[in-house]
Amino acid sequence: MPGGRLTQQERQQIALGLGDGLAYAEIARRIDRPTSTVTREVMRNGGPTAYRADLAHRATERRAHRRAKAAPRGTEAPPQAHGRDPEAVRAYEETLTTVFMQSGTPQMMARVMACLTISDTGSLTASELVERLQVSPASVSKAVAFLESQDLVRRERDERRRDRYVVDDEVMYQGMMASARSTAQVAETARQGVGILGPGTPAATRLENTARFLEFVSESLARAADQAREVLHTKPATAPDGAAGPGPGH
Repeated sequence: MPGGRLTQQERQQIALGLGDGLAYAEIARRIDRPTSTVTREVMRNGGPTAYRADLAHRATERRAHRRAKAAPRGTEAPPQAHGRDPEAVRAYEETLTTVFMQSGTPQMMARVMACLTISDTGSLTASELVERLQVSPASVSKAVAFLESQDLVRRERDERRRDRYVVDDEVMYQGMMASARSTAQVAETARQGVGILGPGTPAATRLENTARFLEFVSESLARAADQAREVLHTKPATAPDGAAGPGPGH
């Protein structure tokens, strides 16, 4: 299986496959690449409906150029904590970003969310996010504002009065509860339509079924989030030297 960056010809084959309505796995098989590589390539370059091979290739070259400027030749990537493989961490961050994007999170917001999630502290300042992601402060500000509106990130002030953006177990809980509330609101709106369109009519029956389904999902999601918060939450253990280690399961 070939490694390294995708070639322009491979990107053209990806574009053709998308145009033919092929699944990512089938496109990956045809170019002899992992499915995750194709998925990440498409999602970071406009998604399946907007992917263009030439634009994706130029965007990749620009990103590589920016990384080369940020890390001059002869310098190595900074060592990772806990003996982690820097290349494996980078690849995982890209994979996590792709998964967030597939769940509906816009690309820049997904990158910020992934960067925060894999940091040991679970919090970074705006300048730290700019440095790690090699993007503009405006991009980070817009992404954080979106994530805050979804209850996925919260803002704190540190001892130097800098804003820090935090993602932790409590934030995940709040995000799930916000999702449950949003689903419940859609269910309530659907139920309002039943009376307007006339009970028993085809449209009203469809809305009634939609309302029941979403009410069940919303209640189940909220209940599961509460249970998980109480039962499954595990904090990292603190070793004698102060280093965090894996905590015991509950």
